[in-house]
Amino acid sequence: MSAAEPSSRRAGRVARAAGMLFRPGETWTAIDAEPATVSELYLGYIAPLAAITPVCGAIGLAIFGASIAGIHLKPSLVETLVGAVIDYGLALIATYVLALVIAGLAPAFGGVGNRVQALKLTAYAGTALWVAGVFALYPTLGFPLAILAGLYSLYLLYLGLPRLMRAPPERSLTYFAAVLLAALALALLLRLGGAFVR
Repeated sequence: MSAAEPSSRRAGRVARAAGMLFRPGETWTAIDAEPATVSELYLGYIAPLAAITPVCGAIGLAIFGASIAGIHLKPSLVETLVGAVIDYGLALIATYVLALVIAGLAPAFGGVGNRVQALKLTAYAGTALWVAGVFALYPTLGFPLAILAGLYSLYLLYLGLPRLMRAPPERSLTYFAAVLLAALALALLLRLGGAFVR
């Protein structure tokens, strides 16, 4: 393995993230045609991008703490690091579980239940939310920007869903609504599970 390979992979990851953020239509077309495996998606894209929020969030909490309703909180360094590790693990799990749900629902909406295509969909649709994690360096700013980025990630999911899962256009909105409900339920379950583990 040459020294240029990690650099070229990083450049490819940055280019793909930029494509998802600024040219999602043509980027989904390219993603649809690309062969991929679960390990390639995790090692090459999901794991590095999903780490942005927990790492930046841990740094932000360690430096600034958090303010909730005028109350300033600054957890211990150990609590902060444990929370970051749990959040990272939950992000990795949620990405895969949501892909399984998307693949499982696809036939009900006239689509094809391909798990790798579904994982590509969840991986790349999450780009906006993961990249916005850099704003967690300053927790007060990070939360509202995470909400905006989450909404954009949902838009990316909406665009990619019929393309990657082969759902007919007339059923793609109901398919998206079902996926959205499943994603909200999954987020709630994982958040409760994360709170229990902490």
